[in-house]
Amino acid sequence: MNFINVVKRNRIVFVLACTAALSIVLISEGSYLQSVAILDKLGSVGEARTTIQSLTKNILDAETGQRGYLVTNRKEYREPYDTALQKIGESLQFLDVYYRGQRLPNDVLGKLHSVTDTRLSELALTIKMHDEGKDDAVKDIVMSDIGKEQMDTIRKLTEELLEYETQNVTKGRSEIYGMLMFNRGGVAALTALSLLALFMYFRQIFLFREQQLEIQRMVQVERDRLEVEVVQRTAQLTELTHHLQTAREDERHRLARNLHDDLGALLTSAKLDAARIRSRLGGTAPEALELLTHLVGTLNSGIALGRRIIEDLRPSALSNLGLVSTLEILAREFADQSTVQVHCSLEPVELKTTAELMVYRLVQEAITNITKYAKAQNVWVTLGTRDGQVEVSVRDDGVGFDTSTKPQSAYGLVGMRFRVEAEGGVLTIVSGPGRGTLIQARLPISVATPPAAEASA
Repeated sequence: MNFINVVKRNRIVFVLACTAALSIVLISEGSYLQSVAILDKLGSVGEARTTIQSLTKNILDAETGQRGYLVTNRKEYREPYDTALQKIGESLQFLDVYYRGQRLPNDVLGKLHSVTDTRLSELALTIKMHDEGKDDAVKDIVMSDIGKEQMDTIRKLTEELLEYETQNVTKGRSEIYGMLMFNRGGVAALTALSLLALFMYFRQIFLFREQQLEIQRMVQVERDRLEVEVVQRTAQLTELTHHLQTAREDERHRLARNLHDDLGALLTSAKLDAARIRSRLGGTAPEALELLTHLVGTLNSGIALGRRIIEDLRPSALSNLGLVSTLEILAREFADQSTVQVHCSLEPVELKTTAELMVYRLVQEAITNITKYAKAQNVWVTLGTRDGQVEVSVRDDGVGFDTSTKPQSAYGLVGMRFRVEAEGGVLTIVSGPGRGTLIQARLPISVATPPAAEASA
């Protein structure tokens, strides 16, 4: 798939490269085949030249053998003559086949056949006449110029054939040189074409890289813009969370104060009225006294419920006793209401009022999550100063969860994180299946300045 994409992006380069490769193959193969054919032809030319030269030599050998026999009358001098006759026949037979279909050398070869046959016939005649004892007639024939003229003619005809073959060699050599020049020029042209294709390919790569760099630059610009926007949105969400938490705590404080002032006063007044009625009845109406006793118990329960609601809305211990005592009370009540062992290690810290309230809500939310999901046996709550920062943590030995996946109820943890970040801190959550959970917050140290409204409450 990647190869197809590369071909599509560099279609012209691919066509040029394929054309250059195919042309190089065709030129190379064509030059090879033609060169082989010319070399084979030149080999045949060399063989023909050798045969023509051998023909001339064999005719001379036949004449030499004939004269040696005539002079010595010894048969061993006739053997070269007989051998030359056989070789002359083979040479002429080869030349007949070689020059078949060629008009000019065939004409010369025909004349050579005629003169050679005449010369050989003359040699055979002299040998026959010598064997018959006609030496005077043999001497006349030998001393005549007929044999010299025939040999001159044979030399001339063979030289014409050799010149023809020399021209063939020159022609073949010229053809080979021409093929070499054509091959050289074709390779040079195709090399230039290949360099052009390579240049276009590198140009395509350069343009593609420039495009990639431009895309990366645009992506980086967009990423930077999104990061800035994310930072701005995160800051806005943090501010919004802080505002909502502040408004929520203010509303809780208002409700707690109203419940404390109004509902508490009403219930206390009702309890006093019930006590006055009971003192006036004395022992006259036992049933009424029993009802009044039940009413007083109900009012006491209502007053206690109101106090619990007020404490849940706005813990008064936080303003009156401080953060450490409030967390100890929260941990003790959690231990009393459950079977979990709570271990506290709390030290006084310097935090502003809103940060103290946030720490209290963080521990309260963590304890609530432990009650619902952790199935823990032990809980450790710590508060202190570490490395110039306030550190608060809640750890349990419960079932834990996988932090890489979103839990079923993640809004409580998200709320914790935004609360901590709204106070300028950092929240860390460490957990794993079967390894419990650690919720830890680190906050900057700040001087506590409780507002006047909280002091009056």
